[in-house]
Amino acid sequence: MRVLLFGATGTIGQATCKALLERGHEVVCFVRHKAGVNGPSSQSQTRELLAGAVVRFGDVQSIESVTNEGLQGERFDAFVSCMASRTGAPKDAWAIDYQAHSQLLQIAKQAGVAQFVLLSAICVQKPLLAFQQAKLAFEKELRESGLVYSIVRPTAFFKSLSGQIKRLQQNKPFLLFADGQLSACKPISDHDLGMFIAECLSDPAKHNQILPIGGPGDAITPLQQGEYLFKAMGKPPNYKHVPVALLDVIIQVLSMLGWFVPSLAAKAELARIGRYYATESMLVWDAQTMRYDAQATPSFGTQTLFAHYDQLLAGQANVQLGEHSVF
Repeated sequence: MRVLLFGATGTIGQATCKALLERGHEVVCFVRHKAGVNGPSSQSQTRELLAGAVVRFGDVQSIESVTNEGLQGERFDAFVSCMASRTGAPKDAWAIDYQAHSQLLQIAKQAGVAQFVLLSAICVQKPLLAFQQAKLAFEKELRESGLVYSIVRPTAFFKSLSGQIKRLQQNKPFLLFADGQLSACKPISDHDLGMFIAECLSDPAKHNQILPIGGPGDAITPLQQGEYLFKAMGKPPNYKHVPVALLDVIIQVLSMLGWFVPSLAAKAELARIGRYYATESMLVWDAQTMRYDAQATPSFGTQTLFAHYDQLLAGQANVQLGEHSVF
């Protein structure tokens, strides 16, 4: 198939590009000028990063740019999007998670594209934040578009759960919200998620479906992450417990000040995002029991978070934290 891939320079986009190429698809990546996970990259660096694919540059928020510089009048069988807003702040979320995607859908329909695979997020099942609402708004448009769709809702990413390793290496405490057991997740690697996204093109069972997906193994709490790291590093446990109420106070203060200083309103939303991830599990939500269900959360792939930790500690891997760096 001929595939136009968006969001290809992010770590999941890179893995998806590789998985698509391995399956014999012809991949064209449409990326921003000077795109990059940890800062701007040159066009030559971007092409090297996405070796094997055709790379075209432009503005994904411009219908004219996507049409003229992306499609270039050529036929494509499918659009695959791994795009996401960088911060999750309301303005950014509605611009990228909704508006840019809505425009891509319009372009796809006008160009006769038959299939659209979307990388979303499992947290949209309890939409309390602006970026979740923006993602859901586009999911609805995609489901009603008439195109064959696959909406992939992954749990947590390895990179999102690796930010505290450097703290421990500096003999700083592992930060836990409350007792570290308020939330749990089944993290999935970029590699395995890229493979899953690529499979959506050819697997009829994944067509016209919303697909929550996690990695292999049991659900893991933040406390279990810390316990594993201390043991692997041969260090005695050293935790700092942060009360959730402290986040509530920060959110309230920033929200009030945000009426006078707009930049603080955006920071209040970022604090809300932090609170959400501190208190909500990245697992399938059972609306009947009003509980998260680890058993109902599908697993895929072979790579585990703890094996990833071992590789990081041994210097056999690195992690591009980008906007996912919390600590």
